[in-house]
Amino acid sequence: MALKRALHFVFKVGDRTKTATFYRDVLGMKILRHEEFEEGCKATCNGPYDGKWSKTMVGFGPEDDHFVAELTYNYGVGEYRLGNDFLGLTLQSAQAVSNAKRLNWPLTQVGDCLYMTEAPGGYRFYLIDKEQPNSDPVQKVSLAVSDLQRSVHYWSGLLGMKVIEKNEDKKIAVMGFSDNQCKLELQDIGGAVDHGTAFGRIAFACPRDQLPDIEALMKKDSEKIITPLVSLDTPGKATVEVVILGDPDGHEICFVGDEAFRQLSAVDPNGNQLLDEAIAADKSDEWFAKHNKQKASA
Repeated sequence: MALKRALHFVFKVGDRTKTATFYRDVLGMKILRHEEFEEGCKATCNGPYDGKWSKTMVGFGPEDDHFVAELTYNYGVGEYRLGNDFLGLTLQSAQAVSNAKRLNWPLTQVGDCLYMTEAPGGYRFYLIDKEQPNSDPVQKVSLAVSDLQRSVHYWSGLLGMKVIEKNEDKKIAVMGFSDNQCKLELQDIGGAVDHGTAFGRIAFACPRDQLPDIEALMKKDSEKIITPLVSLDTPGKATVEVVILGDPDGHEICFVGDEAFRQLSAVDPNGNQLLDEAIAADKSDEWFAKHNKQKASA
């Protein structure tokens, strides 16, 4: 079976200006592409919303060989309630640590050469203060689980991830589809996992012909399928097929057909400009301030 590969994690953002500052100026990531949509996504990529929204992909390099962040912005929604589901994204970059200090971005040292900071909205990022590698600096995404054994069975036994490290004392398992990709770290928090209203989603690519098999396996084992196999259109770009799953704790998992996704995810040299233009054209902050109102809280 061809290898699956880790693609991105989806963050819902309420303030694109501050968020762009964090990813571009603090972390040092690039805007890979930016897309605007007039109505909600069939696979609820932007959450349970029907209105206008945007998607911005940011990373240290192309999604073909880097794990990136997908920033979804729903017009009119100013903030989301964090749960305890997303525990952090870890990356190695002395430059990011230096940028944070220079820009007075809040930074807390939590270990040897390890700092914790937060993106707007409260999402935690762990920065390893070492020279950025030539490969992808993003090392792992950490998610909370309520029963480590059950989750390891799901991710390994059903989805085919390799268990790279397991520590029963710390109640942690590190997994991945290959050694040279961003890893998934599962941490048993000993209680219920709450996704808040900011609930994220992790995405992986696989050959298109594997998608029906993944869906069939989940049906056979009576596991949750959030969105059955569906085609998603992006204006002017490739149409991709996806199936969205829910793990035992409700973490959303997107599997997308690799062949079409490689076309869709090609880096757009105009991405930076398109994001800046969209931010400039979005007068919602001014409108709410003028009418002495606050944007909706999800």
